[in-house]
Amino acid sequence: MAAADDVVAEHPFVVAHRGASFDRPEHTLAAYDLALQEGADGVECDVRLTSDGHLVCVHDRRVDRTSNGVGLVSEMTLSQLQGFDYGSWHGRPAGPPEALTVPETGLLTLDALVALVLDWQRPVKIFIETKHPVRYGALVERKVLELLDRFGIASPASATRSRAVVMSFSAAAVWRIRRAAPLLPTVLLGSAARYLGGSAATTVGATAIGPSIATLREHPELVDHAAARGRALYCWTVDRDDDVDLCRDLGVAWIATNQPARTKARLRAG
Repeated sequence: MAAADDVVAEHPFVVAHRGASFDRPEHTLAAYDLALQEGADGVECDVRLTSDGHLVCVHDRRVDRTSNGVGLVSEMTLSQLQGFDYGSWHGRPAGPPEALTVPETGLLTLDALVALVLDWQRPVKIFIETKHPVRYGALVERKVLELLDRFGIASPASATRSRAVVMSFSAAAVWRIRRAAPLLPTVLLGSAARYLGGSAATTVGATAIGPSIATLREHPELVDHAAARGRALYCWTVDRDDDVDLCRDLGVAWIATNQPARTKARLRAG
């Protein structure tokens, strides 16, 4: 991740939260393709393991909210999960009818998302959040690192040049990544200012902290505290104009938003 001073010199970088998830179904190819077209500087995804060991982009433990299926992600195979529709629930069209194909709103694997991002015509970072607690524990981080290694991005020349960032609300998960891949940037996520502003991030070696926008509104000092310790700040989920302005004025490095085009336009206007 870029140093905080470098970011302030321009403006915060915009990360598409689950893709352009206001306009397209979250965690689908349609959502990420739109986010990239809209100029997102990074994309964010949540990953879980299927029962047969595949990393899939799904936020919830269950598929009930975001598909026409029912059940736990961890108890189903990749093939079973691919049988569900992940687009019709959204209420907004996933694209013009003539362009819509099943894969655009089908289950998205992390492999497919990383390939999409790396093949894009400009450098884009991918922020991968590992979900915990899960039945597979540390296996999630191991699988993520194995996948990044296959794509040649698990050991970047430096944190600044890294194409991938791994995040988690679990301090143990962040520590596992830092121990196995010390140059890979990490974000310790949280909603408690005392937790993020304390020693937790130092203990696990996180290169950034990630408060919610609600936490940042109440504790704007987190940005300066992080910078004083050599860390950037990643804020989620920033959609309101006044919150975008706040993040810009405070010097937040990365803004996660469901509306990347609108957020980038707001930053340019400011």
